[in-house]
Amino acid sequence: MVDALLELLAMTVLIVVCCVFLLLECANVAALYFQPGTDKFNAVGVFSAWEASKAHPEIHALVRYLTWWVAGTKLIFILLLGAILVVGDDTMRVVAVAALMLSILSFFWRLFPTIRRMDAAGQLTMPGYSRVLGVMIAGFLLMLGTGLGFGLASL
Repeated sequence: MVDALLELLAMTVLIVVCCVFLLLECANVAALYFQPGTDKFNAVGVFSAWEASKAHPEIHALVRYLTWWVAGTKLIFILLLGAILVVGDDTMRVVAVAALMLSILSFFWRLFPTIRRMDAAGQLTMPGYSRVLGVMIAGFLLMLGTGLGFGLASL
C-alpha cells in the first residue's frame, strides 16, 4: 500500500513538473504568435534586429515567418507532451521527459553560444539577457530532471 502511494506521488511530481513547463511554453507561444516584438516570455523583441528588420519589409517578413515557425514547433512539442501526459502510461511519460530534456539540451550547443556573442556585441535590447536565458533553460532542465528522477523512482 505504501509503495503504491509512493509510486503515485512520484508520478504526480513528474506530471506537475511537466504541466508547469507546458504553461510556461504556452505563454511563450502566445507571445511569439501575438506579440512577437515583446521582450517578455523569450519573444524576439529582445533582439535589436527585430526593430531594425522593420525598415526592410522583405527581411522583416522572413523574421516574422521564422518567429511563427518557432512558435509552431513549440506548439507541436506542447501538444505532444500534453497528449502523452493524458493518455500515456508511466513509462511513456518518463521516456517523453527524457526526450524533452535531450531536445532542450540542444540549446547549449548552438543557440546559447550565438546569443552570448550577440549579447557581447550589443545586439540585444536587454544587456545580459543571454545569461538570464541560459539560467532559465538550465532551470527548466533541473525542474524536468527532478520530475524525471521521481518518475524513474515510480517505475
